[in-house]
Parts: sequence; structure tokens; C-alpha cells
Amino acid sequence: MTEPVPAVVARDVSRTYELDGVSVPALRGVSLTVEPGDYVAIVGASGSGKSTLMHLLGGLDRPTGGTLLIGGRDVATLSPPEMAKLRNETVGFVFQSFHLLARTTAQDNVALPLVYRGVGRRERRARAAAMLDRVGLAHRVDHRPNQMSGGEQQRVAIARALVTDPSVLLADEPTGNLDSTTGASVLALLESLNADGVAVVLVTHDREVADRARRRIVMRDGLIVSDGVVSGAAGSGAAGSGGVGSGAS
Repeated sequence: MTEPVPAVVARDVSRTYELDGVSVPALRGVSLTVEPGDYVAIVGASGSGKSTLMHLLGGLDRPTGGTLLIGGRDVATLSPPEMAKLRNETVGFVFQSFHLLARTTAQDNVALPLVYRGVGRRERRARAAAMLDRVGLAHRVDHRPNQMSGGEQQRVAIARALVTDPSVLLADEPTGNLDSTTGASVLALLESLNADGVAVVLVTHDREVADRARRRIVMRDGLIVSDGVVSGAAGSGAAGSGGVGSGAS
């Protein structure tokens, strides 16, 4: 049987920005692997490099050093159109501020990534409706964002991220704009999706959110300083293995 391709592989990845003629290293040699079915929390103080790492893992940026494979493909070999196609086919994004189109129904918000794939209107609406049902919002297909609660909007955003059947779901502070009860329900949804085989990688400042993942990566000064199983996390024994970045303790 063929081994499944890791969702993401980073080998000694670095990212340096040029600001006013000064080189600022955001990542300084990071290595990790995200396997299918992983549930990973990336934590660290502001400026630790976690958001930069998230952007690289999702193909929103490219490293200045090292090797990054997304869905088995080396991003250094891809043209901008090829990179955009890879993102659309492989990665789903969920953001803290939802990023929904205000005048558009939940169904059409979820269907949007399928437009870029060239999927016909009837099929994309059917797939969007099915995905809204999966996240518990079958009754909200015709509602606009201002007619929904924050938790419902985040569920719409998750449905939109999943409608292309990505191999990995990246969530940047997915509970940051939600109250604790609503945030817990969104995390329960992510855990349910992960149990169905979707790899989940989230960035969070919230220790309680991180403790619900099966694997926690801690970043400091552009390095991974620890990468391991979360003690007591549900299903922690099934956590995927990942490399520890350069300079790890």
C-alpha cells in the first residue's frame, strides 16, 4: 500500500524580510512535518514567527531558504498561478475575523472557492449546502453574515475552507473573536473534522485552546523550541510525528 503524502513538510525553512534596508529574520531554520490526521497547535509570543510559519505552510508566502513541500510539491518550483492552484486544491484557511462577504449568503460564501475551480453553479451550490449541513448550519444557507452570530459566521468560514476537500485546514486564532462558550463549540467542530481525517493546524495565544490539540509546537525567536504530544489531549496517542526545528531544546 502506498504511504500517504504528508500534508506539509518543512526542512530547515527560513524567512527573512527586508525593512528599510535591514534584514529581519522571521524564521531561522524550522523543520516540521504535518501528517494526514494531525491536530497541531502552534503557540508562542508575538514576534516568535508563528504567523510567518502559518503563511508559509499555507502557501501564502515563500521561504527565503530551506525546502517547503505542500501536498508533496516543492513550492520553489511553482509559478504564481501554479501556487494559487495548489492553495485552492490543498489548503483550507480559517481566520480570526471570518473574512466573509457581507452581502452574500452563507451558501454563496461557502461556494466561492469552487468558483475559482471552475465548478458549475448547480454543483457548487449543492456542495456548499452539503458542507453547511456538515457544520450544523443547514438552516442558515440563505442568511447573510449580519444575520448570524459570531459562532455561526466562524462555522461558515470553516465550511468555506473545507468545501474544496483540502488535505490540511489552517486556522489563525479561530476562537479569538468568540466568547468562551461559542469558542468551545467551534473547537469541538474542528476536533470532529479532525476525527474524520482532516489535518488541522491552528495558531493560538490561548493555552486552553492549544491544550485541546494532540500536538503542540512552541516557537520563540523564529525557531521551534519544542514539538511534542500534548499530555492528556484526546487521542494524543495518535498524534503524528514531526521534526523539531533547528535550535530546539
